[in-house]
Amino acid sequence: MSRVIPLGPGSRMLTTREAAQRLGVSLRTVQLWVEADILPAARTPGGHRRIPYNAVEALALSTGLGVEPEAWGIPSETTPAAAPGGPMDVLVVADDADWQTQCQHAVEPFGAAVTLRFAETGYLALLQIGQKAPDLLITHLDLPGMDGLAMLHTLERCENLSGLRVLALTPLTEQDLARRGGLPGLVELMPWPVSAEAVAVRVGRLLLGQRVS
Repeated sequence: MSRVIPLGPGSRMLTTREAAQRLGVSLRTVQLWVEADILPAARTPGGHRRIPYNAVEALALSTGLGVEPEAWGIPSETTPAAAPGGPMDVLVVADDADWQTQCQHAVEPFGAAVTLRFAETGYLALLQIGQKAPDLLITHLDLPGMDGLAMLHTLERCENLSGLRVLALTPLTEQDLARRGGLPGLVELMPWPVSAEAVAVRVGRLLLGQRVS
């Protein structure tokens, strides 16, 4: 929840609408990022939400989002650039085409800072990972053919992929998974069903180098 802060004449703060204009995204997207702690925010004594200008600029710089500030009347202090090292490469493994499309739409606000590719089975995912390891692997565990558990245990044996970030989506509890052989230690679980927007929030936190809780 945003805290109440006094805003003096020297404070450089933006409204959510100004932040959305600066980043070239919708007002709702900025609100979502504030709620997810991707963007810090505070509330004025009158209850209006304000976002630090420097935080908006840092997001623009790290993701390549946004338009030139001069275009909407705020002088630029930093110049937006493409995300360092290129876009975040995200591989989504799911056999639900509709959910794949929802994921594509959910990460659109990140623009060129995130690229998505898809695989429908664990086997096809391994082929893609063998060609190019992603920065983040998002996988359902219930997959046709080779399931997500078998795929992840295969990846666990590949020493050069030991640092791969993995988000596993499943309705199974940790006890259920333990009875099926468990998951590699660095895999983060996310209860299924889950919205594509919630997954996009996790992508955004990783993109900004924040700790995923």
